Amino acid sequence: MGTLKIEHSGTSFTIRAEEDDEYLQQLLSYYKKVSDDIEKNSGLKNPLQTAILSGIMLCDEVFKERKRNSKTSSNANEADNEAERLTLEMIQKIDKALEQ
Repeated sequence: MGTLKIEHSGTSFTIRAEEDDEYLQQLLSYYKKVSDDIEKNSGLKNPLQTAILSGIMLCDEVFKERKRNSKTSSNANEADNEAERLTLEMIQKIDKALEQ
């Protein structure tokens, strides 16, 4: 279990989570990077707006990654099915050849 002190956008608080301290710090660092990039590129100065937009951008990343993983899993299943079909065909041909 880890703890993380968050100091961002004029607020400060501490959270506890199941993850270790190093992982929580990595999450916070990434979030701050996203927030800083949004502030620079959008010109937003309101911390709440920046935080909301940061959350949306991070959700977008998660959704896109899930979609990519879903496609990868689907492609792997198709390849497995094709491999199984080809294997069964070969077994049938071998059986036929042995019968002759």
